[in-house]
Amino acid sequence: MVEMTRQEAEIKLRKYFNINTFYDEQWEAISRILRGERILLIQKTGFGKSLCYQFPAICFEHLTIVFSPLIALMRDQISSLQALGIAAKSIHSGQSVEENKQVIEEAKQGLLKILYIAPERQENSTWRDEIQNLKISMVAIDEAHCISQWGHDFRPSYKRIINLVQQLPKYLPILATTATATKRVEKDIADQMAGELTILRGNLLRDNFKLYVIDIKSNDEKMVWLARHVPRLEGTGIIYTGTINDTEAINRWFEYLQIPSKAYSGRLNSDIRVEIEEGLLNNTWKCVVSTNALGMGIDKPDIRFIIHTQFPQSPVHYYQEIGRAGRDGKPTVIILLYNPEDRDLPEYFIENAKPSEMLYEKVIRSIKSELLGQYELMKKNNMTQSQVRVICADLLEQNIIREVYFEKKKKYEFIPDSEPFDHSFYEKIKAAKRKELDSMMEYAEMKSSRMEYLCKHLGDASDREFTNCDNTKLPKHYYRPNSHLENEFRKFSKADFPILKVETKKTNMINGIAGSYYGVTNVGNLIHKCKYENGGNFPNSLLQLLLKAFDSKFGKMKFDLILYVPPTVSGDLVRNLAERVSDILRIPISHDLVKIRKTSAQKMLHNRHLKKDNVEDAFSLKDSQAVVGKKILLIDDIYGSGATIKEIGKFLTEQGADLIVPIVLAKTVGSDKL
Repeated sequence: MVEMTRQEAEIKLRKYFNINTFYDEQWEAISRILRGERILLIQKTGFGKSLCYQFPAICFEHLTIVFSPLIALMRDQISSLQALGIAAKSIHSGQSVEENKQVIEEAKQGLLKILYIAPERQENSTWRDEIQNLKISMVAIDEAHCISQWGHDFRPSYKRIINLVQQLPKYLPILATTATATKRVEKDIADQMAGELTILRGNLLRDNFKLYVIDIKSNDEKMVWLARHVPRLEGTGIIYTGTINDTEAINRWFEYLQIPSKAYSGRLNSDIRVEIEEGLLNNTWKCVVSTNALGMGIDKPDIRFIIHTQFPQSPVHYYQEIGRAGRDGKPTVIILLYNPEDRDLPEYFIENAKPSEMLYEKVIRSIKSELLGQYELMKKNNMTQSQVRVICADLLEQNIIREVYFEKKKKYEFIPDSEPFDHSFYEKIKAAKRKELDSMMEYAEMKSSRMEYLCKHLGDASDREFTNCDNTKLPKHYYRPNSHLENEFRKFSKADFPILKVETKKTNMINGIAGSYYGVTNVGNLIHKCKYENGGNFPNSLLQLLLKAFDSKFGKMKFDLILYVPPTVSGDLVRNLAERVSDILRIPISHDLVKIRKTSAQKMLHNRHLKKDNVEDAFSLKDSQAVVGKKILLIDDIYGSGATIKEIGKFLTEQGADLIVPIVLAKTVGSDKL
């Protein structure tokens, strides 16, 4: 406990943070924490929740641990704290083992005031051992809605924080913060944290927001609307999409129009993500086009607009994402482009959030027979990493399995006489999420105040007047045709070809190109008919599409040789396609690339480890000198995970190929639903 008046605290606030005063709500939370209380603080984005643990941290004698799921937020806050002379560091997967060990040593020696840590690091045995040696004064849990399975962003790793909280002395202060907790989530967090918990819920109204919903009938209309209006919007902003494929498509359209933008998703490596985040902070781009991977960790107060091209799964998701804008209090435009048919995508996410009951039973049977880790479960059961992680987290929660460490590796062990797996709870969660999706559609179609609806949905029932949307005092906006932009989009679409991202530092293969996407156009139907329905050779329309894609990116390059991917199930289809390309482009073709062992169809394998193992060392050349010093055009029909083409690229590089360029008829989009 620390005894301190508000006047004394604000003297210290000015000295360390260059801030003159606390908000009344901030001081209420801080004064309670200084007295050793446990607090759940629910306040809007931009309120200054981080100060509610940063200030007490400098007042307490020992270390404050902050659990945060966002590496970008850690970076920003640590940079700001260090600039103020406050000793703060972090532990996360983006740092090397040596860096993380050094940070732990500094924490043990009492050299740090604040230590940020990603919740997932609690699975690390070194961290679990070392936390016993730390002198802790306080624990803060950022994005605390992740604790609850009823929350919009539940993360199993947050359960481990609860286990830690329940083991800490009752006098140790704990602060859990979030901007998005419904009453149901609030109760669930409180029940899990146990003990005496004070709940401080603030006013969620963002009266600087201008909320609009614009009815859009098609994807083409969305693209035309964006082209017309984004350049006219003040400042910089974020455009949220539903899939990685959408982010890349909109970004390519903006590049075509010379609108400065970048596509962002969790699939990018950390260096590229940091580069894009810094560009956003520095207003390098007019906008960043992103999945929901961007935003929570971005400390940019002047994001002037947020546009959703796909409506989120719930009003809670929506409030979370729009809350990243306008934190400086200045007018900010919030737009939802609404097409009722867009419901299919969030519905897909909801229905597939949990694996089938059959897969749970499959994992249980596997663990009953032997100790297995996640990687082993993936390979043994042909499951994705995401499926295995979710299943293991749920089985741990139901006390059906437990974690054990064998030869310093985490394994799962079946608990004898445990209760049968109960799938019914997850069906209840799914039903609740469907209801939330209905609420999001209600928001889009309603005729009353949109801000009032969001606030009440999140448990803020304050009696205030809401006049900041197109249903109250702001004008309605409608899609209006624009023949010039519609023609430009048609021209763009005919020349917009998906990129195959296959480049690595270890091979001489560069990013290739596809004629189209498989599954979203008639291209997929034509390929399927030829490949799986004995429909004969690929038609000339597909050949011309492939040649057009090739010409758009590689038409001016000189190639020495054409190779094609040896078949698994398609017979001579790809060979015949490659021969036709060879005749037209007048590039010699070689039939020397062959398989030296049987492989399975890649689409039957559900994780990257199995796909990689399936094709590893599966290829050879009849003439080992055939590719030495050559520039090679590599042809296939469908690009999925990329494992096959990458393996061939590695092999040809080892054989002396100077350059390898892959081109395919179509790229799948199923893996882009992230």
